[in-house]
Parts: sequence; structure tokens; C-alpha cells
Amino acid sequence: MSEILTNIQGPEELKKLSKQEKECLASEIREEIIQTVSETGGHLASNLGVVELTIALHSVFDSPKDKFIWDVGHQCYVHKLLTGRQKEFQTLRTMGGLAGFPKGCESEHDAFDTGHSSTSISVALGMARARDLKKEDHHIIAIIGDGALTGGMAQEALNDAGDSKTKLIVILNDNTMSISKNVGGMSHFLSKLRSRKIYTGPSNYVRDQLARIPKFGDWVIKWVRRMKDSIKQLILPDMFFEDLGFTYLGPIDGHNEQELEKMLKKAKEFTTPVLIHVLTKKGQGYKPAEDNPDRFHGVSPFAIETGKGKKEKKPDYSSVFGEELVRLARRNDRIVAVTAAMRDGTGLKKFAEEFPDRFFDVGIAEQHAVALCAGMAKAGMIPIIPIYSSFYQRAYDQVIHDICIQSLPVILCVDRAGIVGNDGETHQGLLDLAFFNLVPNLTIMAPKDFVELRDMMKFAIRLKKPVVIRYPRGGEGKREFTKHDKIQWGKCELLEDGKDITIIGIGKMVERAIGVRELLLKRGIRAEVINARFLKPFEVAEMLKSMQKTKKVVTMEDGVLRGGLASNIREVIQDNGLKDIAFQGFGYPDEFIKHGSVEEIEDKYGLSEEKITKQICKKFFAKQTKKTTKKKK
Repeated sequence: MSEILTNIQGPEELKKLSKQEKECLASEIREEIIQTVSETGGHLASNLGVVELTIALHSVFDSPKDKFIWDVGHQCYVHKLLTGRQKEFQTLRTMGGLAGFPKGCESEHDAFDTGHSSTSISVALGMARARDLKKEDHHIIAIIGDGALTGGMAQEALNDAGDSKTKLIVILNDNTMSISKNVGGMSHFLSKLRSRKIYTGPSNYVRDQLARIPKFGDWVIKWVRRMKDSIKQLILPDMFFEDLGFTYLGPIDGHNEQELEKMLKKAKEFTTPVLIHVLTKKGQGYKPAEDNPDRFHGVSPFAIETGKGKKEKKPDYSSVFGEELVRLARRNDRIVAVTAAMRDGTGLKKFAEEFPDRFFDVGIAEQHAVALCAGMAKAGMIPIIPIYSSFYQRAYDQVIHDICIQSLPVILCVDRAGIVGNDGETHQGLLDLAFFNLVPNLTIMAPKDFVELRDMMKFAIRLKKPVVIRYPRGGEGKREFTKHDKIQWGKCELLEDGKDITIIGIGKMVERAIGVRELLLKRGIRAEVINARFLKPFEVAEMLKSMQKTKKVVTMEDGVLRGGLASNIREVIQDNGLKDIAFQGFGYPDEFIKHGSVEEIEDKYGLSEEKITKQICKKFFAKQTKKTTKKKK
């Protein structure tokens, strides 16, 4: 770590640095972030884009007294480096190390834990109102990207904040990107504001010159300001932010640290809401990220020299989904695809290129996306909408109210389901099985491999009902399945015969169940393995038959135990009065799971093949395994 950055032990030390030292510091920070993320993976482009902005924020304001609310939060690496976490920075996103998002448990400088988009203005306004009620005096600053501004929640908050007359600063970090390129009316509006930089750029210079006029300087400044406001309303009659009640400042170059400081100091003078429009470049300072900001939004470990990933790219569930969708769409012109600013991440790139008129990117607006699908389904189309599991939480009401009450044939593809690893609590996809399981009229499926994913997509289109298909991040397990029974609504699939215990898995955990069966066979225990396929409807004849034969049953799921597959089986046992059935569920407890690799997390929660096998033997076959051990001796 280089000299200036090493000596920054807290944000107060930034105030002592010269302009040249801050420029050097910005370069050092970029080097440190690139080096670390190349090893740990993480959000690279967004952090490289806010280096000067973060330095300016900490130079002008006094954290932790003044509160920074980072929207989404994935751009907080610079903030972490400047707030006493340099020595730990190389542990970023590793188990037990620094989180990739703001965490109040890490530092008092992290004013609010964030991880999802479009929440910062609401949170900041809440803090500002609490400050005013408590008669405190400090600044609240929300830092939100232009992509996050497409979210309806952000616009609801702007509406309330503008009317509040509350002292609040909103910084709009405008880099023309969310994860994919921004779309929609808000994006077009901001592009017009960017083009008018010449209008606002010279204002500080002009004000300084007018102030030098003896006696009349202040009067002239006030007169010019009134004229400027009148001209602004004439030239820009639809100044969205000012019409809402904000004082609009900008746009300003987000990579000019000194100009940023001047603008931030000016914003501090206001006692009503202010919005500062800052123009930045995603990936600034690292050419591969500048050229491909979407690919470097969230990256796995990569080679710095080339920007190429260190691991070989293999087929994953998202890409297989995308390829199959294109094949299906070629045969059925009623199929349409919708994304909430996640075209590439959810595998829709090829679909968008081949069927541009049937592809709809609505921006970071999951609620709107799902309701849009409901409208298209009602009008006779077949909408397919892949969204990450943790983001489907944001559209739960639309799934219930707009789709399932009317039983509309929308196919809800839940990507990144289960443990995703290093992004931590806000991104783990552990709740979808449980919360979707509560919704009437909804069919819920999870494939054991790529072949079954394709089959489920075809089946879902034929079913003409609301369907959830959930699949994990990454690729298949290490074992190849040779058996793929035809999918029938609600029916499970018997994969392996056995007499000693029944193992029921769903989704990626079916492959884990086969692995556990192999380990149990070495101990003389023959397990029957069932692929549940469906969480809902849950047709139990095959399962009941197996459980009554073995008298022992375990479930395996990549989600919380409460409300998912384990809960379904418990109900089956109870509803059928099977008091002689011994049961155990393997999944995740009722808690939020912190960051770490998928393998580390699974091992920690006892979900590796070895630990599941050990627990099964201990609970169900303690006497038998003792005898086997004695014989071996």
C-alpha cells in the first residue's frame, strides 16, 4: 500500500492534504482496489468511478457525525479505505473479513446497512427528520446512482423529500449505467441535463467576479440569480428536481476533486433539500473496466494485465436458460422477455439481440416489471421474467396481487437462488421457496440439472399458469444424471431405490443427495433418493410410499428450512398421522447468512456431503455405524 494512503487512518486526515496529495491519493486508492478485487472478486467499475467523489465527501463533511447513505452500497470500497479499514481491506468479501457493502457492525462510519437499490433517499430523509425532531445539527447525504433513480421507491422519496423543506443533500452519481446500460425516460431526461453543462459550469466563476464590484456586488449577484432562475424556467421548463422542491446544482465533473469540494461546501449552506448532479465514469482509471463497465460491475478474480477472469468460463444456469429461451421463442412468437436492468446477468443478451421487439428492459424497477408481465399475459402473451432471488422480494405484492389472484400465465424465473456467497446477507437467495410457497395459484419448480431446467421451461409454457422456476448461481454439480422422467404437474421423481432411509432433495441439492447416498452405501446403508421437482403443488403419494417403507426421512434444500421443503414434509408426516417416522431437514436456519464462499458457507452450516452423511449416521444409524466400525478394526 502506498505512502499517502497508508497514512490515512481516518477521514479527518484528508482535510490536511494538498490538491496534489489528493490527486496522488486517488491514484493509490485505484491501485489498491484493482489489486484487491483482482484477488477477491467484487464490484470494481462502480468503485473506480467514485474515488474523487468519496475523497471530496470526506474532505468537506465530518463522518461519523455527518451521515453518508450509500444507495445499493456496492460502491463503498473507497469509503472503507478512508475510514480506518485499510489493513483489513485485502480480506474484502471473504469469510470473516470485510463485507462488500456498508455494515454498521464494522465501523461507526457506515451509517446504514444497504445492499439493494433505490433506498438511500428514503433512509436519508428518515434520518433527517429524526435529526430535526431531536434538535440535532448535522448533515445527511444520500449518494444514489442514475440507475437506482429509475426505481419507483427513489422517485417516491424524491417526491416526499422535495416537499419536506428538510435540510438534506442528495448526490446523483450519474455514470449512464446501472449494471446494464440505463434505459427509460429518466435516463433520457438526465442525458439532456448532461448536455447543458455549459449552462451551469461558469456560475461559480461569474459569482466570484461579480462579488468584486464595489458596493453593488451583492445586489448584482442577487439580480443575476433571479434572472438566471427566470431564464432557467424559460429554457428548461421541465426542471424535474427543482419542480419537486430541490435546489439543483450541476452537472459537475465527478473526477475533479477540487470542484467537487466547492460544490459540496456550497450545498452545506442550504437549509432545504439540495440535489447535486455529478458526472462520473464507471471503471475510471482502469481501461478494461472503462471499456466494459457492465462486465466489470461485479467480477470474479481476474488478471490485472488483461482483465480476463482467472477461472475458465463454463456454462451456467443463466446462460442455459437464455439459450433455451431463444430456442423456444423461435417457435412461439407470443413469448416475450422482461428484465429489470439485468439483461446480461440473467442470460437475456442473445434474446435481446435476436428479438429486440419482444425484449423489454424496464430499469431497476422490479415491481413495475412484474406488473408489466401481468398486463402482457392478460393480453395473450407469454411473459418470461428472470430476476435474482433476493430482488424478487421487491415485487412480492405484484406476484400475489397482479399475477396469482387472476392465475395469469407468467413464468417467474428465480436466478441466483440459494447461497450466492461473497455478497452476503442482502444477496443470498434463501427466502424465495418459503415466501412463494405461501402464494395460492402458484406452481414452484426447481431443476436438478441443465436438462431439467430446459424441460421445466417447456412445461411451464404449456401449463398456462403462474410458474416459478428457481435455479442457483453457477453450473451443475460434479455428477451427471442419466435419468430424466417426463415432468408431470406436482409429481416427484424417484432416482434411486433404497430400503433404509428416504432422502428428498430439491434443485441443486438433489445432486448433493446422490453424493450422500454414495457415502452411506460405504457404511452399508441404502438410501432411497427422490427428486421433489415441485415445492408446489406437492403431490406426496410417491414420498409417502417411500417414507412408510424406510421409516426415516431427510430433506435437503438450498434455502431456509422454515416454509420450504422441510416444512412441507413435516406437514405430510403430521397430516397423515405418521408418528413412527423419524425426520430431519437439512437447509439454513432462521437467520441472515453472512458473506463467504459458497463452499465455506455450506460447510459452516453442515451442508457438505460429508457433514450431512455424518449427521444422518449419528441421528438414525448410530448402532449400525458402530458395528461397522468394529468390524473394520
